[in-house]
Amino acid sequence: MSDVKLTNIPCLNVGRVIEKLAQAYSAVIKNRLPIKTMPSVMLWGPPGVGKSQAIRQIARDIEASTGKTVKVTDVRLLLFNPIDLRGIPTSNADKTLAVWLKPQIFQMDPDEDIVNILFLDEISAAPQSVQAAAYQITLDRVVGEHRLPDNCIVIAAGNRTTDKSVAYRMPKALANRLLHIEIEGSFHSWKQWAIAYGINAKVIGFLSFRQNYLMGFDPGSDDLAFPTPRAWEMVSNLLNAVNDDIDAMYALIAGIVGAGVAVEFRTWAKVYKDLPSIEDIFDGKMPSMPANTDAMYALTASMTAYARSHKDDMGRIANSIRYADKMPPDFGAVLMKDYMYIEEGYKERLMLIPEFTKWLQRKGSFMNGSVR
Repeated sequence: MSDVKLTNIPCLNVGRVIEKLAQAYSAVIKNRLPIKTMPSVMLWGPPGVGKSQAIRQIARDIEASTGKTVKVTDVRLLLFNPIDLRGIPTSNADKTLAVWLKPQIFQMDPDEDIVNILFLDEISAAPQSVQAAAYQITLDRVVGEHRLPDNCIVIAAGNRTTDKSVAYRMPKALANRLLHIEIEGSFHSWKQWAIAYGINAKVIGFLSFRQNYLMGFDPGSDDLAFPTPRAWEMVSNLLNAVNDDIDAMYALIAGIVGAGVAVEFRTWAKVYKDLPSIEDIFDGKMPSMPANTDAMYALTASMTAYARSHKDDMGRIANSIRYADKMPPDFGAVLMKDYMYIEEGYKERLMLIPEFTKWLQRKGSFMNGSVR
């Protein structure tokens, strides 16, 4: 059986996948069409590219667009046997027939104010017997005697067989029941998500400086630790929750992204000792501006993180914009773009700040060509 070829399906970054699917599902829901009007979706991509995070963001976007509550049921098919999807057999009341107890994954709220998303993750890592059991879910929305509620969206995801991860060839009969999208890594899309999500500023600053380190997955390498968006999220969690000192956390960081990348991350982070006080900047003072490019990336990431944690103090945000006016225009544009990513609708709030509108009038043209 030939492998599924990914050359004839769309290849989109995570942000575009979220945008396209959230818009499509929201339109179906708002037009009161059956959710099964949309075919079940299959997201392909290398390990750690952000497939799971995309599902959660799609859920949030559908909530914002439709006003409905969206609940995600995450099912790792790799851990299932075919019988697990159908349920445990038992006898009926008079012990004349076998009936199947409903699996927990089918216990969904059918209320019309609810939208359920059944996320069948790692479907390509499941044995073909389990993939075959997914036929009915993806097309008929049933397994055996159990039926998904009408308010349920079905999305599957998995690694490509070319990724050399655990992945089985998808049977053509199953493939033909799905809408296929390949997810590609995109720094710009990731950065927008990272700012809104609260990824550590040092991680964002370093990857802004070395964008090629966002995704370092190589299917031909035997390395166990390598950088991916998922790996950098783990690094961020360590820095945010355990210790922000990269020297102190170096061994653990190296165990996530690999020693080579960790060394460069630690070396780059030395620029922080020469940065001006972020507190002074937001207090309205005008400390000296760094001269080095790597320090400017660190500065913009640090200012964005501070602005995110003080997003409602528009006076302090205005002070930081006055300071940004002294930056090289490309870096000022980077900072203004990053401020817009702080949360949905924050650009509209920034437009109420005179300093921001003045900056746009004089330097807004740099937005299109800013370094990223």
